[in-house]
Amino acid sequence: MITPTATISTRFGDIHLELFADLAPQHVQNFLDLARKGFYDGTTFHRVIPGFMIQGGCPNTKPGARGVPGTGGPGYHVNAEFNKTSHVRGVLSMARANDPNSAGCQFFIVVKDSTFLDGQYTAFGRVTSGIEVADAIVAQPRGPRDMPNERIEMTVRVVE
Repeated sequence: MITPTATISTRFGDIHLELFADLAPQHVQNFLDLARKGFYDGTTFHRVIPGFMIQGGCPNTKPGARGVPGTGGPGYHVNAEFNKTSHVRGVLSMARANDPNSAGCQFFIVVKDSTFLDGQYTAFGRVTSGIEVADAIVAQPRGPRDMPNERIEMTVRVVE
C-alpha cells in the first residue's frame, strides 16, 4: 500500500505529512477528500498553545465566514479510530467535541509530547518535515481563546 502524504502550506513554510491509512482509514480518507476539494484552503490555525499543539481546519475561519472560529465542521462526523499511535511531537490528530465520535474537519499537530491524549483522540498521521513551521506558528502572539493575533492561513495539498 502506498502511504498517502499531504503538504500544509503557510506563510511560515510547508509542513509535510505522512498519513496512517492503515491505522485510521476513515480519518485519512476524510482528510484527503476535504483537501482535494479545497475545503482547507483559506482556513487558519485558529488555536495555538505553546508547549502543546496547533489546531486548524475550521471553515468558520475562512475570510467572510460568519460562525465562531473553532466551532465549524463539514456537516458530518467521523467515528473515532483510536489506535496505538502515541501523541508525541509531530503527530497529526483530529480535534473533536466531547463525543469521541464527533470529529469532522478540524485537526491538530502536537508540538510537544502529549501522551495524555492517547486513546482519546484519533491520531492519523505525522509530520515528516517542517516541524519547525509548527514551532513558528505556536510561538505567535495570541489573544483570548488561544487565537493568534494575526491570521495564519493554510492550503492543504495531497501529494499524489
